[in-house]
Amino acid sequence: MAHTFINMKFKDYYSLSEIIKSNLTKAGFLKPTDIQYKAIPSILRGEDVLAVAQTGTGKTAAFAIPVIQKVMELNNAYRSEGIKCVVMVPTRELALQVSEVFQKIGRGTGVATFCVFGGVEQAPQIAKLEKGIDILVTTPGRMFDLSSQGFIRLNRVRILILDEADRMLDPGFIKDIRDVTERVPPKRQTLFFSATIDENIKRLAYSLVTNPIRIQVSPKDPVAKNIRHAVSFVEMDDKRFFLERIIKSNPDDKIMVFVRTKVRAERVVKALDRLGVPAIAIHGDKDQAERFEMLDRFRSGSVRVLISTDVGARGIDIPDIDMVVNYDLPEKAENYVHRVGRTGRGVRKGQAISFCSEDEKGLLAEIEAYITKPVNRIDISTEAHRDIVEASAEYKPDLQAVLKEIEQYENRKKRRKKN
Repeated sequence: MAHTFINMKFKDYYSLSEIIKSNLTKAGFLKPTDIQYKAIPSILRGEDVLAVAQTGTGKTAAFAIPVIQKVMELNNAYRSEGIKCVVMVPTRELALQVSEVFQKIGRGTGVATFCVFGGVEQAPQIAKLEKGIDILVTTPGRMFDLSSQGFIRLNRVRILILDEADRMLDPGFIKDIRDVTERVPPKRQTLFFSATIDENIKRLAYSLVTNPIRIQVSPKDPVAKNIRHAVSFVEMDDKRFFLERIIKSNPDDKIMVFVRTKVRAERVVKALDRLGVPAIAIHGDKDQAERFEMLDRFRSGSVRVLISTDVGARGIDIPDIDMVVNYDLPEKAENYVHRVGRTGRGVRKGQAISFCSEDEKGLLAEIEAYITKPVNRIDISTEAHRDIVEASAEYKPDLQAVLKEIEQYENRKKRRKKN
């Protein structure tokens, strides 16, 4: 029964309107993925859902398809005004991408989707809200700003969705989520979607609803099977040499590189620039316009190396990223899954390589415990390590080390002569 969805096509879903089916065909959605097959019927039935599925498996469409159908039916039955569905997401980039999926699937249905987020002017967002929308995709901060000003009213919301639910229910967001649940009607449908989830988050999710939540998908391996991922032990000072080798050995690949801090992101960009490798960075210190511009350049292929902090680990759906490099290991183990999940999306294959220094071995152990299996090792011999470092255009040998090596060589010559 688990594989029945393979033989089913969206055109066989009698509960979906012909307009939605046509839009799905045009968008290239022919067969439902596993998460879509399992989640769509439950959502259409009005059940509360907690869905856990690997990154790149079509989670957004899994809730967008049935929600557009339900909102269409509400509009046809009641002609009611007001926001009927709120989708809450943790990042601005994700808000835009989720909104784009809703708009693509909902084209011609009469269902109006709009997204609001901070970092940009309010006035255009307010103008759109005042015209009336059905589905609101939003980050919490801007939504509360506009709600307190009276431009967003939640009293007619029928469906509340938390995308990246593990992040939305963490300590940084949970107060906002509880505030939202108090503002929307108690009689509503609540959907939680995430690639990763733990027992604490699950308990929080249960506390926010009255109906039992169906656990739709719980993957044994949180890393998708079409992603080959491995780790190499590389000391901190040598990481730039190995990154240079990877980039120059894969001249046509689109590569996303994750670092731990904003400062390191800029440093890596500058180091690559000195080597003649164009790269761009996104992180929390860049304003929204800059971040969108950088993503557009990376998406279009005008720049093929993007350096990112964990702000880019979620909410970036660029289908043709060939490789992910964890220049630094993430401090939260679950972020490893989100990072490597930027590649190998949909049916594409992807690869990810992580650099692990001596100081990061504890983080690697946490990652392996989280994904419940060891990450494949790529062993680098001492000779190969030296060759990679010395081949770098940035390699500047330490003068004292060179002098010591010369001295050792001369001493060996003397000893040989004596013998």
